[in-house]
Formats: sequence, C-alpha cells, structure tokens
Amino acid sequence: MSKAALKITIIGGGSTYTPEIIEGFINRLDELPVKELWLVDCEAGWEKTQVVAALVRRMVAKVGNPFTVHLTLDRQAALAQADYVCTQFRVGLIPARINDERTALKYDMIGQETNGVGGFAKAQRTIPVILDICREMERLCPDAWLINFTNPSGMVTEAVLKHTQIKVVGLCNVPVLTEKGVEEMLEAKPGECQIQVAGLNHFIYVRHAWHQGQDKLPELLERVAQDPGALRPKNIPPFKWDPDQIKNLGVIPCCYHRYYYLPDDIMQHELEHERREGTRGEVVARLEEQLLERYKDPNLDIKPPELAQRGGTYYSDAACELISAIHNDKRTIMHVNVRNNGAIKELPADCAVEVSCVITGNGPVPLNVEPFANPAIVGLLRLMKAFEELTVDAAVTGDYGTALQALTLNPMVRKGPVSRQVLDELLEINAPYLPQYAHLRR
Repeated sequence: MSKAALKITIIGGGSTYTPEIIEGFINRLDELPVKELWLVDCEAGWEKTQVVAALVRRMVAKVGNPFTVHLTLDRQAALAQADYVCTQFRVGLIPARINDERTALKYDMIGQETNGVGGFAKAQRTIPVILDICREMERLCPDAWLINFTNPSGMVTEAVLKHTQIKVVGLCNVPVLTEKGVEEMLEAKPGECQIQVAGLNHFIYVRHAWHQGQDKLPELLERVAQDPGALRPKNIPPFKWDPDQIKNLGVIPCCYHRYYYLPDDIMQHELEHERREGTRGEVVARLEEQLLERYKDPNLDIKPPELAQRGGTYYSDAACELISAIHNDKRTIMHVNVRNNGAIKELPADCAVEVSCVITGNGPVPLNVEPFANPAIVGLLRLMKAFEELTVDAAVTGDYGTALQALTLNPMVRKGPVSRQVLDELLEINAPYLPQYAHLRR
C-alpha cells in the first residue's frame, strides 16, 4: 500500500482505550493519511469489541468518514499489507489479571500487573501471542511497524527484538505523565519543557529536565523528594519518598519505583484496598462495565471523559504521535522502548530499554545518556534487567528452572520454597494460556 494511504491495524480493538487512539487519528487527519482502520479481537472479547466499534464508527462519521473502519476476528486479514500494527491486547482478559493479583496477595506479596508476580505472569501469557502475531507480520506485512502498548511493554518489546525480524517500538504513558508533571511543577506551558529519561519500562529515571535553556533537575529533585504528587498518575494513590534517599540518587525516580523503595507501605495499602474495594483488577473490571454502558449510548460520538479514570491516559495518543513522527520523519523526541545499543552503558547492548529517542522516518534513534554514577541505581537496574531477560527466556522456552530463577531474582517476590509454590500456582491457573509449559503437564 502506498504511503499516501495508510492501513492501520489495532490488535485488541475491543479495548476501552480504543476511542482515545481513534481521537488521536482524527486529530491528525492533516498529517496522517489513514484510509483503512482494522479492529481485530478474539472470540472471548467479541461482544465488547462490537460495542467499542460502534462508538468508533460514530466518531469517524462525525468528521465525515475520512477512513473506513473494519471489524474482524480474522487477524491475518487485518494484518495483510498493514503499514502500522498497534497491539493493546490482554491475554485472559481482566479475570487473568485478578487471578495474578490474588495469587500474589495470598502469599503476602504485592499484586501488580506489570511488576513482581503479576508482571511475570502477564509476560508468560503475552509473549507467546505477540510472537505469533510477529510471525504472521513477517509473512503478511514485513515492512510494517509494530507499535506495542500491551503490558509489560518492555519485556514484550524485548521478546520481539530478540526473536523476530519485526520493527518494533514499545510505548508507556509514564514518561508522558512525567513530562506533563514537570511542566506543572515549573508552571510551564505545554511543550516548553524537555526531559531526558533512561531506564526500563516502569523503571525510568529523569536524567535532565530543561526549561528555557536551563536544566531544572536539581530544583525538581528537591521538590519531588518532599512531594512527588505532580508526577503521580491518577490511578496511583498518594505516597511520600524518603527525602534523603531520593536526593541521594541524584536523579528523579518514576512513580513505579515505590514498589522497590516503599514495599511495606505499598503492601499495606494493597491489603487495605483489597478489603475495601477488591484488587485493582476488580476495580478496573467495574470501570470497564461502566465505560461500556456509556459507549452503548447511540448519541455518544466522542471519547468520553470517564475514560481518564482507567489510568492509561495518553497511551493511545502517544501511539498516534509516534506513528505520525515516523510517517512524517518529524525528528521529535519521545520516550520509548527500543534496543539499547549502548544508550545505557550499564546494560546489555541487545536488551530493551526505555529511553528518550529522536523519532525519524527510519524509527527511533536512542539518545545516549551519561553513566549512572550511583551504585544504588546501577545495582537495582541490572537486577531488574536480569529479571526481565530471564522472564522473556522462560516465556519463549517454557523452561521451569529459568522461570523459577526469574521469580527468585525479583525484589518483590519472597524467596525460598514459597517462590516455587507461587510459580506452580501461576502455571496451573494460567495453563490455558501457556502452551510453552505444556510439556510439564504430561
């Protein structure tokens, strides 16, 4: 297909986030010539997908139907000759997330879908599927870009980088929210600030924060050490860093570092939240039901403001901007998951990292960052990358020992026989989604 007429495929088209990505395409009609949009999903999510697709068609009709919307269960038809493929699917749907959270809490561990036990389990379910999708892309649209915001985004991106030939970029909304929080703290207008981040998905540090030609990092670090509120997504409850620890780092940690710096506080909060409202997954399930009821309104033809409550704000718009930046060779700076290639000197060259990149017509070009001087950062960064590498390897091979090593390494997982108990339970409850481990069940 000509670059003048783009075919874009969204795998996981039934996601309640889909209206945001459609809004992003509509807002960029003058720079992104989308002609075909394909929404593809699975049988289990088909009813939800039809509701979402109906809203999408109303949104597109409102602006004069600039592109056609296709709805299908046929993934290969959706992928054929696609220019960009966006992945936002959840293997096992919300119930799988809830099972992960409850399994972790059962063994007195933090239950979170991208960190610790939950992140490990989600990667095991997701990576076999993403690799299947990539094998189909290699046949049907080998030149397409894969824009992934399926969690855990960093590990999914690493699996694609190491085991396929597909061009891939992983996305996360945490850097976007961080940049907007920096603008708020500095009372700057949108676009006036530029940050540089480096690390892993849900494990980044702000290395620089420029405003009006000055690096405001020292000022911001002092303020964040006292109150990280402006850099906190809406779905994360208020918390406080230990000021001395944070200032000693010399860089600003992202909100997800609280799972490693404040685990006892987070565990207590999760237990209290579970008693009052259920796990986060159960809260999300209720939000999804409310959103879908809202989407059914035949008069609704815009992205509803209630979607902001889901916690993934800016994911989809960032995907649209990334596609536009590649298509138009914008050479703007975005913070994405890519192959390291020496950008972060403390990590392997072939691994996936989340860093600030210049987005060109040939894809992202990572910006090198100065070495991390603090051993407290380097040690934890290398440990988490080792966990990610082992998790990806286990998801690909189905090797039990590798899976056990991965879980044992993670700081959020209790050690000893309990690690094996948790792994065994995860493999049992997720068996329908883990073909790579089938040999263990014979």
